[in-house]
Formats: sequence, structure tokens, C-alpha cells
Amino acid sequence: MTVRTAELLMGIVTLLVSLGLMWNVWADGLRIDWVDGRGPGAGVWPFWLSLGMALASLATLYRWYTGATPESRSDAAYIDSDTLFLVGIAAFMIFALLVMMTYIGTYLALMVFMFFFVRLLGKHSWGMTAGFVIGTPIFIYLLFEVALTKYLPKGLPIFEEGFLWIDNFRYEWF
Repeated sequence: MTVRTAELLMGIVTLLVSLGLMWNVWADGLRIDWVDGRGPGAGVWPFWLSLGMALASLATLYRWYTGATPESRSDAAYIDSDTLFLVGIAAFMIFALLVMMTYIGTYLALMVFMFFFVRLLGKHSWGMTAGFVIGTPIFIYLLFEVALTKYLPKGLPIFEEGFLWIDNFRYEWF
């Protein structure tokens, strides 16, 4: 696919999505104007933002048709094979992260995920790798479980029991 073709397809897809969102708001009977004594109607933001997106899509399609931008005239490949390989690896690793979360829990899965990206794919130093592999789950734990009190999946019971002593320590001392 060329850059020119990708721009055309993206303009068409975003226009269709915008029109679909606008139709949804209209068909559901949501107010798209100001309601006296209450403020904006429930459909104001979805409708008017979709209208703005539709207008931007029409502008993109017009620029594509007239060849007004370098992208709209480009016959270069949209995605080269190296980029496609990296996107494929990233998509696979995100899927693997989700699967690992089911079995070994969020925190251990994040450690494996960060190790893969920082050390194996990014080829960074062991110091940076250790910082990310250890720092990321600590940050996520403090953010979600401590600050927001939202508990993340711990995996199989053996891993969940391992986290009980962390929670017990936290509740005893803090």
C-alpha cells in the first residue's frame, strides 16, 4: 500500500466513523444544544466533536484529491518491512502480556514484558533494564493498589498468596 492510498483509506474510514457517531447521537434522541437550567445536552460533545472530525476528514479527502500535500502525491510504501516487523512483535508481546497476567499476575508479567522490550528488543544496558524491570511493577503497584485502591490481577493462587505478605506488611507498618 502506498502513502497516497493509506491517506485516502484513512480519510474515508474516519469520515464514516464520524457520520456513524453523529447518527447514533441523533437516533438516540440526545440533545445537542444547550438545555436551560442544566447546561449542555447529553449529545453535545459526541455530536459536535464527530462533526469536527467529519469536516477534518473531508478536508483530508479534498487535499488527497487535489494533491495539495506531499503525502497525497507519494507513491512510497506506507510501511516498510522493518516497521511492520516491529509492530508485529509489539502486538504479539501485548497479547503475551495479557495471557501472562492471567497466570503469573500483573506484576511478574510486567517484569517479563519490560525485560523483553528494554533488554532484548531495545538492547539497553543491564542497569537501565534492571531499573525498568524493577521500577515499573513498583510504580504500578503504588499507583493502583496503594493510591487508587484498585487491585490488579495476581494470577494463579500461588502468586496471589505471595502478594498477601506484601499487603500484610503494608497494612501493619503504614
